[in-house]
This record gives sequence, C-alpha cells and structure tokens, in this order.
Amino acid sequence: MSPERRPRGAAFVIAAGLAGLAALLLVDAAGLKQDGGYAGVGPGDVPRIIAYGLLVLSVLTVMSGLRGDLPKPPRQAPAPVFWILGGLGLQLALLHVAGFVISGAILFGMTARGFGQTPLWKAVAVGMVLALVIYGVFDRILQLNLPAGPLERLIFRG
Repeated sequence: MSPERRPRGAAFVIAAGLAGLAALLLVDAAGLKQDGGYAGVGPGDVPRIIAYGLLVLSVLTVMSGLRGDLPKPPRQAPAPVFWILGGLGLQLALLHVAGFVISGAILFGMTARGFGQTPLWKAVAVGMVLALVIYGVFDRILQLNLPAGPLERLIFRG
C-alpha cells in the first residue's frame, strides 16, 4: 500500500463518532412511547431513521478510510475558529448584561470576521440591525421573551 493510499486515522475517528451518535439516538428512541396511531408513525421513528442513516455514513466512512481514497485535508487556519469562539464567549458573557441585541450583534460581527469580512464595525452594524429585527419578532409577534438590555428597553418597552 503506497503512502498516499494508506488508511487515514481521521476517517476511523469520524466513523466512530457517527456510530456513537447513532447509538445515542437509538437508545433515546427506544425510550420513547411508540403509539403510531392511525398512520403508524410514532415519535421514535424519525430519530431511528436518522440513526440508521448515520450508521450507513459510518460504514461508508470506514470503507473510504480503508481504501485510502480520501482527499488530503487542507491546512487549517486557527484564527477564524478563535474569532467565532470569542464571539460565542462574549455573547454568553454579555447576554444578560447588555441584552440580546448587543450580544447578538457582537456574535454576528465576530463570526463574519472569522469568515473574512472586514471591517469589523460594518459586520457588527449589520448584526445589530438583524438582532433588532429578530428581537422585535420574538418580543412583539411571538410573545417570547429574549434577554432584554438597555437598548431593548429603550426601543421596545417605551
């Protein structure tokens, strides 16, 4: 077997993850009450279908790993991942302090920056507009409460 065609360990790790997720779904679906009613479809059927699909993908991933015909993965750039994780961390830290709109705008801006959007302030401004619209839909139309900060109280609470 040539070095280019040798099995890749990552394929087996991914296959094990897919199989583990499938097993988790099957165990969870087994605990659901299966009374299909008229159509014969119950609440456990969709998780089972998804689990079987994941098992098929797991087997196909193992086969590709054994054949060694997987493409060589590209070099990963850690900076975009850090931008996105930083945005998630800031949203978690600021959500109940600054509110949904400001924390959502920061998350949107930092995620956009992670995907290459510059400058950051433009992405945050777009995120602010989107978060305001989303907050308005949830608060006024759906009557569901998102964490309100000073901006939300100023605009939506009068």
